[in-house]
Order: sequence, then structure tokens, then C-alpha cells
Amino acid sequence: MGVQDGQYFVVDAFTSQPFSGNPAAVMLLDHWRADDWLQDVAAEFNLSETVYLVPSCHDNNENDAPVIDFHIRWFTPATEVDLCGHATLAAGKVLASLGRLPDASSVHVSSLSGVLEIARDGDAIGLDLPADPPIRSDPPAGMLSALGIDQAEVWRGKYDYLLVVDNEQIVREIRPDFRKLASLNSRGFIVTSIAEADGIDFVSRFFGPAAGIDEDPVTGSAHCCLGEYWAQQFGRDRLVGHQVSRRGGIVKVERGDGRVRLTGAAVIVSHGQWVG
Repeated sequence: MGVQDGQYFVVDAFTSQPFSGNPAAVMLLDHWRADDWLQDVAAEFNLSETVYLVPSCHDNNENDAPVIDFHIRWFTPATEVDLCGHATLAAGKVLASLGRLPDASSVHVSSLSGVLEIARDGDAIGLDLPADPPIRSDPPAGMLSALGIDQAEVWRGKYDYLLVVDNEQIVREIRPDFRKLASLNSRGFIVTSIAEADGIDFVSRFFGPAAGIDEDPVTGSAHCCLGEYWAQQFGRDRLVGHQVSRRGGIVKVERGDGRVRLTGAAVIVSHGQWVG
């Protein structure tokens, strides 16, 4: 099935229930538009992420590299970002619905974060993403007070600060000062702890006001960092995370050799045709 230029879908990712998980807009294009147009459309959708897919010509399969099926870019309402997990999962759900991702198959997409694999196993979509192992860090001035946290173990990933707190209640009760957080030099701030519920290993929340997202409901790219940290703590590579935002979502995490596989469900809630 061919891509219809300007066709779009709104997808709730990391959930099997509408109106939960993290919504993303997925737009299919037959060629790239100007960056200003891509950003304006993302601002119009006003979701945490809008993802664009353009088919590849399959002319870049050298040295046994994977065939690139699509090129992908992600935009918040304010800026382009290098990686977005939940929007990539949403894109996988759309490709599956269009017959471009049959069960037990995968596609490869090229992005600012390299070549990524999107795979399907029944209703589950799996993402093969670059790992983001955090390193211990001193907290920047004002970060803990902006989050309303007295103390935390602070780490730094490629994109975000990771703050490990004592218990799940602290994670759930955080009420950040978003203006102060936006003034700090970081895409976002992940706050996490061990989970209390059976079957869940860790909980988290993600705040990214500098990127135009005060609180992201479920953040795939943050789990590339969370998975690395908690795999070390638990001494195993397969984990289940629960991002405890108001909408919430479940992310299955499997750590590999420099990669992290995230798996979750998604549901399409609307679709249409862009006319602008």
C-alpha cells in the first residue's frame, strides 16, 4: 500500500486503551517539506510529538547495511528532537494498520539517532533504540528545588538528567516549577524509584519544559536511560517500567549490547488528511 501524502493519524502509545498512554501525531509524506512547515504542523497538532515518515528509495544498502524503508523525523510543538520513542512506536502502529508492517516483520528507519528498527509481534510493537547509559553527576544549581525534591541520586544521560529518589510516593507527588526547570540546560528531567506494585520494576516521570513539554505522559527515549540504570541495579536485562503520569503507560525494556529494546501496545484514535 502506498503512502498518501499528508495522511495523518493520532495514536495513543504504550497503552491498549484510548485516552491513556502518550498521544502522538503520525504524518505520512511522499517527500520532505520545509522545516518551518514541519514545525508549524507540529505546533498545530500541539501534542508532545509529531512524527513524519517519508519512504526511502532503497538505494543505500551497501556493505550489508539494513535496507532503509523510511526516513523519520520528530518535532515537539517547539522544536525538532533527535529521538522520540513513543512517536516511533505510534509510527509502527500506523504502518501495521496500513499493511506495511505485517506480523512478525520489521522495518528500518533512518533518523538523527541513526538507523532504528521497528518490529511487530501481534499487537505489540518493539523498538530497537540506542542505549543511553547515565553517568554520575552533580546537580545543577536550582534543579532539586525546581523539582521540589530535598535529595536525590543524580545521573546524567545524553539528553536528560536522571534523578533517583527513595520511593514511589516521592515520584508521584512531585509538583515542579516548570519555569525554573526550563531555565536549566537540559532537554528533560527523569525522576524514578523502585516500584511498589507486583510485576513492575520501576516507576518514573518525565519533565521537559525547555522542549515545550511540561510533563510527557510516557517517554520512550527516557527508558533508554532508565533501562541502563535499573538493569545495573537489578542485575538483569529484562524489566518493566510504569511511567506514572496522569495518563500513564507501561514500557517493557530489554537491554542489549549498546541497544535497548522497548516494547508496548498502541491504539489509533483518529485519522484524517492534511489540506494545508
